[in-house]
Amino acid sequence: MPEITTRNFPPAAVQHLRDSSYAPALARIFAARGITDSRQLDTTLAGLLPFDALKNAGEMACLLADAIAAKKRLVVIADYDADGATACAVAVRGLRSFGAQVDFIVPNRFEYGYGLTPEIVRLAAKGSPHSGGVPNGVPLAGASQSGPDILVTVDNGIASVDGVAEANRLGMQVLVTDHHLPGDTLPDAACIVNPNQPGCAFPSKNLAGVGVMFYVLLALRAELRARGAFAAQAEPRLAELLDLVALGTVADVVRLDQNNRALVQQGLLRIRAGRACAGISALLQAAKKDPARASSQDLGFTVGPRLNAAGRLDDMSLGINCLLTDDAATATQIAARLDALNRERRSIETDMQDSALAALENIDPSDNFSLTLFDESWHQGVIGILASRLKDKFHRPAIAFARAGNGELKGSGRSIAGLHLRDALDLVSKRHPSLIKKFGGHAAAAGLSIIEPDLDRFVAAFEKVAGELLSAGDLAQRIETDGALDPADMNLEVARALDAQVWGQGFPAPQFNDDFIVQNQRVVGEKHLKLRLSNRGKLIEAILFGHAEPLPEQIHAVYSLSINEYNGNQSLQLIVRHWRDARGSSG
Repeated sequence: MPEITTRNFPPAAVQHLRDSSYAPALARIFAARGITDSRQLDTTLAGLLPFDALKNAGEMACLLADAIAAKKRLVVIADYDADGATACAVAVRGLRSFGAQVDFIVPNRFEYGYGLTPEIVRLAAKGSPHSGGVPNGVPLAGASQSGPDILVTVDNGIASVDGVAEANRLGMQVLVTDHHLPGDTLPDAACIVNPNQPGCAFPSKNLAGVGVMFYVLLALRAELRARGAFAAQAEPRLAELLDLVALGTVADVVRLDQNNRALVQQGLLRIRAGRACAGISALLQAAKKDPARASSQDLGFTVGPRLNAAGRLDDMSLGINCLLTDDAATATQIAARLDALNRERRSIETDMQDSALAALENIDPSDNFSLTLFDESWHQGVIGILASRLKDKFHRPAIAFARAGNGELKGSGRSIAGLHLRDALDLVSKRHPSLIKKFGGHAAAAGLSIIEPDLDRFVAAFEKVAGELLSAGDLAQRIETDGALDPADMNLEVARALDAQVWGQGFPAPQFNDDFIVQNQRVVGEKHLKLRLSNRGKLIEAILFGHAEPLPEQIHAVYSLSINEYNGNQSLQLIVRHWRDARGSSG
């Protein structure tokens, strides 16, 4: 049974926030997330970190400004996830608004794999990409036999040593924008902007790929302004790109520090005001979400998966074109296709999860520090989601492998808080130099390639490293809450105040725990329980999703506040996330 723990909150920070007019419940919640001063909750554009703190942003802005003036041809090399797709859309939209000649290529994960590989460089050099570059295989605009002059990577490139070398050999300049952790050797690019590269003092190391590209555009606008480029024309409004920045930042599950919260909040404000790009509006419509009430959860759990479905099952150029079109009808058509792909992805994922759990029937995961699974029938595009599900279920670092052709296995891993996955893979690679062909990623997620005969050797090596880096305490499942909420604070005002904040990775949405008497319960929608609960004399409505069996008369519940809207009326409703009765059984 998971242990329910309460977050610590420094009393001095709580008092400071209360003195700044925050309600007691909100002061406690923010203090428990490291907020010690109300200024840390500033999510205005004025509060963004300056672009000139980002290493090489000014240098890259000069190179791009020179390229625009010389009418050089640029090609953006994208990644096939939501961060890469939004970063590509931001790059293309932003650079075109400054007058650049720019197109894009996104590698098909099943054909080319990740990043700026030598194969992708040669494809770009031909000026006629595969169907993953532009729809229907149309050649790049302005392309010639000599290909583009400059390649701009987004959400990739920091590990593309061979790809950059090939581009240099073919006479193409490479500008790398990325946020992934670098390896021991940096590529020989003309310029690299990455907050995680050596020597970068940018205070936020948590920018997503789309955030890095947005910052490069801020630097470019400043450079063009200094050159007098806007004397006879209006400056492009880069704030118009913030809906895309918000989507990519949330979907990539990067830590929502103050800078990222500001980027996301400003993007959400645009979406709620009806000023999102046609693609995001269409994706929200396909998910049956009201843009006026869009939240970070909507971006992460409804829009992001639909966009990601293109890269997982088909070709991310479909998703990128959805984000690039300004035609509502075209966006709606593409969004419908992405929605269908997402339904197909969910079906494949269910089958894979069933087979994974079946493979674990005779294994006690509690005997291991890690989980590594492979099935020859698994879909390469969905293994990351499967790894995430296994990690959540068993609270172990999990890696799922699928066949990738040519005797290779592609793996995707997800990790728990106690193990930095990319560093763990680096340690395996250093101890067994020939075992992992390539790898990369973050603390919480990473990808890798091995050859199939080496699977057992990798399983043993990764388990040994995990055992060294994890303690028994790291493997204990915990549900972290903000403690008990005073019945007086169970109201719409507090719920609305919480709704107004940006919650996500590293800044978790509040949830509380307390004892309740179940006054009434009934099944709704065949598989959910509609509840009336009593807490210290206060009656309140609640719902428990995915559970139709009766609850005991008294429960201890982990819950969050939500706003239930029906026939235009709003009321408070608790969402029960976890419960247990007096005997200790739980759900």
